[in-house]
Amino acid sequence: MNIQRYLAPFAQLDGEALILAAVTALITFLAIHLFLRVLRRRLCKHEQQGRADRPVAELLKSSLNRTSTLAVLVIAIMTGLNTLDLPVVWEERLRHLWFIVLGLQLVLYLDRAVTLGARRYFRSHAEDEQSPTTVANTLMVWALKTTLWVIFLLAALSNLGINVSALVASLGIGGIAVALAVQNVLGDLFASLAIAVDKPFEVGDAIAITNVSGTVEHVGLKTTRIRADSGEQIVIGNAELLKNTVRNYKRMQTRRVQFSLRINPATPPEQAAKVPDALRAIVERQPDVRADRVHLKSISQDALEYELVFYVLNSSYLSYMNAQQAVLLDALQAFADLGIDANAATRRLVFEQGTEAANEQLLPEREMKTRPH
Repeated sequence: MNIQRYLAPFAQLDGEALILAAVTALITFLAIHLFLRVLRRRLCKHEQQGRADRPVAELLKSSLNRTSTLAVLVIAIMTGLNTLDLPVVWEERLRHLWFIVLGLQLVLYLDRAVTLGARRYFRSHAEDEQSPTTVANTLMVWALKTTLWVIFLLAALSNLGINVSALVASLGIGGIAVALAVQNVLGDLFASLAIAVDKPFEVGDAIAITNVSGTVEHVGLKTTRIRADSGEQIVIGNAELLKNTVRNYKRMQTRRVQFSLRINPATPPEQAAKVPDALRAIVERQPDVRADRVHLKSISQDALEYELVFYVLNSSYLSYMNAQQAVLLDALQAFADLGIDANAATRRLVFEQGTEAANEQLLPEREMKTRPH
């Protein structure tokens, strides 16, 4: 590339014109910086005064922070060059450069505004303003930013004289081929969209799927990251995740507890009849617990089986385990007070010397004895 050919028009200019262009560029650079500083101060005053338009002021101030110093410098230089008498070729190039620089800076402002605006919108519609970023927020921001940058790129190419229509058509054909090649990636992408729309879970929820239970840390466009209860991080594809049954424990309001207790089948009927009332009284004494039912479920030659069902009135796993432990310990004490043997019957084989048959006897204790021949 012959650089001297491009710099030749500047060599023909007189020194006064070049000095005027340099001074103009310097004044423009300082003026833009001064304007931005004054504007930021006024916006800070709006925030401190707590005015009704405070969210707008915060958005504008954060967007102005994306002002590129390089873009300001280029704008100042181009302003100085506009004072010079340049050939038509250079004037056309300056017009293209004006469009690209101003468009790029505008896109940077809109990029920041989209991020902050979407975050504020979803936080204002969430139950907890301190809740983590949702999947819908991530997908919406990604879609808007992608659209914004694609539009700018196409507009810049069109401004440079490139046939955008043919480019878009070729990209469409190529997009079909790429879509067929990356079906799994697109499957995860659409699965993330389904998670955002249907909201089976969000960041911060405690969930459980096949062989995995933990807290959702991040939902991306392809994968979901879960912090397992055992401490490690598990990464699973969104499509694979939605193929399984997802249990969301965070949205659970109560816990249903059901288990069985067995006693010796030789327990007298009058004592066995006292067990349901005693167990129900134990359940009703527990805090944040609602009793449902206690019944004698089955009678067999091995045990009398009682089934207990009650509800813990919060979703805390610790409360659930504490309530279950308290009920079990109190049940043992109740059986002891009623004189009921909580051990199921076992069988003892007794071999008599000189006989071939074995006699079976039910004993209340858990043991097996063998008498030698």
